[in-house]
Amino acid sequence: MTALRLVLIAAAVSATLAGCNRERTEEKAAPPVATAGAGAVVTPAEAAAPMAFESKTPFAEVSLTLPIAIKAQPDLHARLYAAAVRDLREFSEGAQADRTEAGGDAGAPPYNRTIDVTPGAETGKLFSLIRTNSEYTGGAHPNSSFAAILWDKALKREIAAGDLFKTGDLSALDTALCAAINAEKRKRDPQAQTVSLTGSDMWKCPRAATVPFVLATGTQPGKAGGLIFLIGPYMVGPYAEGPYEVTVPQSAFRSLLAPAYADEFGGDPKAEA
Repeated sequence: MTALRLVLIAAAVSATLAGCNRERTEEKAAPPVATAGAGAVVTPAEAAAPMAFESKTPFAEVSLTLPIAIKAQPDLHARLYAAAVRDLREFSEGAQADRTEAGGDAGAPPYNRTIDVTPGAETGKLFSLIRTNSEYTGGAHPNSSFAAILWDKALKREIAAGDLFKTGDLSALDTALCAAINAEKRKRDPQAQTVSLTGSDMWKCPRAATVPFVLATGTQPGKAGGLIFLIGPYMVGPYAEGPYEVTVPQSAFRSLLAPAYADEFGGDPKAEA
């Protein structure tokens, strides 16, 4: 065998080995693909990136959507994604157990749960999100509910009413919220029944501390003009009235704000476009 031929063979073998090593390296570096299987663990690495989740089985269909704005708050993003996916997987597992126990419910559609997260207003310190939950497990119509997140960007933690306000006495805010609810009810129906905080009727005004809320965009740049309270169906009227998003201006509760967050509010709520 000539020296030239030996050199060519050696070069070919070297190229083949290099290609195999490159394939192994690429396979090892490739990130794992998250699956929607029940019982899988959502790691922080997985939770940090996804903006959506979806799973469909014969028993349940579930989904999650997140807003682009959450990318700016990676700690919140990871925490919210992990918690929501865990919630949806538990729902799917429960649906399978429920339907199996009931004999399969042949011909009935799968149960359904969706979680849609949308942004509220944002200030220098605070970031807010609306979580809308919709669920159908049979019956005349789906059920929906609201939740809200108020996030301190510097502290990287969620805050509650007890943190935002300096006192536990929110009676002034309760009164302002009740007035705003009645104004919205009359806007929808001039003949709507007035609700109150202490009435004996079926429908009453809720206390502000029991209702989720997000920041309302203000007329002053970088400031919240008030709070938007998220009121689900059945809370202040029959299901047919639907949900309410009621805005209370910051002037109605400014004296109640904790000093740490008072400067995050100013001006009036911005009118809807």
